[in-house]
Order: sequence, then C-alpha cells, then structure tokens
Amino acid sequence: MKTTDTPPAGLGKTGLPAQRTTGVPGGAAKAKESKSEGTVLNVFSHGMLILWAFMVVLPLVWAVMTSFKTDADIFNSPWALPDTLHFENWSRAWSQAHMSDYFLNTIVVVGGSLAGTLLFGSMAAYVLARFDFPGNRFIYYLFVGGMSFPVMLALVPLFYVLDNTGLLNTIHGLILVYIAYSLPFTVFFLTAFFRTLPTSIAEAAMIDGASHTRTFFQVMLPMAKPGLISVGIFNFLGQWNQYMLPTVLNTDPDKRVLSQGLVELATSQGYKGDWSGLFAGLVMAMLPVLAAYIVFQRQVVAGLTAGALK
Repeated sequence: MKTTDTPPAGLGKTGLPAQRTTGVPGGAAKAKESKSEGTVLNVFSHGMLILWAFMVVLPLVWAVMTSFKTDADIFNSPWALPDTLHFENWSRAWSQAHMSDYFLNTIVVVGGSLAGTLLFGSMAAYVLARFDFPGNRFIYYLFVGGMSFPVMLALVPLFYVLDNTGLLNTIHGLILVYIAYSLPFTVFFLTAFFRTLPTSIAEAAMIDGASHTRTFFQVMLPMAKPGLISVGIFNFLGQWNQYMLPTVLNTDPDKRVLSQGLVELATSQGYKGDWSGLFAGLVMAMLPVLAAYIVFQRQVVAGLTAGALK
C-alpha cells in the first residue's frame, strides 16, 4: 500500500488535471504589452521633461546673453550671440541705476525676514505638532486659513497699521510684514515635518534633564534641517521676488528693493529706456535665486520627501 500523498502523474492535489503555468502564450503577450506601454510612457515623460527644461532654460540663457549686448544689437539681432561682451552694461546698472543700493536693501529685508520666519515658524510648528492642548487644532487651522487669505485685501489695513505705528517706509516694518506674510505656509509645512520626526529622541533628552527649550534648539531643530532648508528656499523665492508689498508699504526711494528698482530702471527714461542695463540688472536679481537653489537642491528634495518616507 502506498502511503505518500503525491497525486498520480498528470493530476493536481485535488485530483483534477494539473494546469501548466509556464509557457502560456497569453502571459507572454501581456508582459510584452505591459513593457511596450511602459516604454511609451517613459518616452512621453522624458519628452515632456526635455520640453519643460527647454522652456525654462532658454529665457534664462537669452537674458544672460542679452545683458552683454548693446541696445542696437538687442533690437537688430535679438537671437544672435554678442560680438563683444559689454561688461559696462553691468557696471552702469550697478552704479548709475543704483542697483547696488537696491541689492543691499533686498539682502537686509529678505535676510531678516527669512531668519524671523524660520525661527517663529519652527517654534510654532513644533508646539502644534508635539503638544496636545485645548485650541491646538483651532490655532493650526488659523494658520492654514492664512494661506488662502489674499494679500491684496490686506494692503489698505497694513498701510494704515504701519503708518499709525511709525513703521511705514522703514526696513524693519517691511521685515515684519514679510514675516507675517510667510508664516502660514511655514507653519503648515513644518508642522507636518515635525510629526515625522521620532519622539524617542526627544523623550531621551527630557529624561537626561534637558528642558523643552534645549530639546527644541539642540535636538529637534537640527533633525529638522532638511525641512527648514526646503521651506527656507520657498520663502526666499517669494520674498526676493515680492513686488506688491514693497510698492505699497515702502515708497521711500532710498529704501527700495530690487523688484522696485527694476521697474524704476525700465520706466525712468520712457521710450529711451536703457535695455542693456535693464537686462544686466535683471540677471543680477536672478543670480542669487539660482545659486541658492543649485546649492540646496538636494536638501529641498529631501525635505519634500521626508514625510513620505515615514
């Protein structure tokens, strides 16, 4: 008598004829079709990325190229390379068009507002993400609601508030407005980021005797460096290119920022505008933004994907 459970040849465990699982023509056809679809999608996505890169890079290259031309060359041969590099366009824009003063004012305003935004935003986001207290969600949704509030509706109230407090047409007044304008997105972004950080490290620091302040500044804040860099880059872009707020709240010619200076350079001479100097000033204003993104591009990607890796 056979005691093995092996079914007879040609039959499965249930006694039914076994089905062959290899060499099925339909499976090979499906795999080939799936591979073909993946190839088409790959080619389409790469083509769109190449097209998008071309649309972004071409205007930048053209602006840089035009900044070294004369006004006559700009109109006569706009797409041709400059015969001679006219560096005097840059020196003229830097000195005669007062771009140096505008550049310095912008660095002071954006530097101060960016530091204040990251400091206050990270502190508020850490408390909202790590501590449960009455009104936590209400305060969080107030910040989220601030992201949907159009800044144009606040221009007139902001003007009168700064005027009544003596902050109108001042650098520190503009810094405070930039901080308030950037806080909602900063708190929203960093709250989600702080929630992804492990709580065990903060608890270990508290057990070792660290206060809440020391735990935040020496333990949690360094761990949130990718998120801080990411939101810092976004705020830097928005504050560096801001035009509406300084136009309304900063009318003093000696305290203008770059965006106001470029408009002044474009309109100061009417139809006889200094186009070569204008493009030189435009490239000057553009270079710090490109440099910041190139230097911190890896940290930006790491901060944006950190929440998805938890």
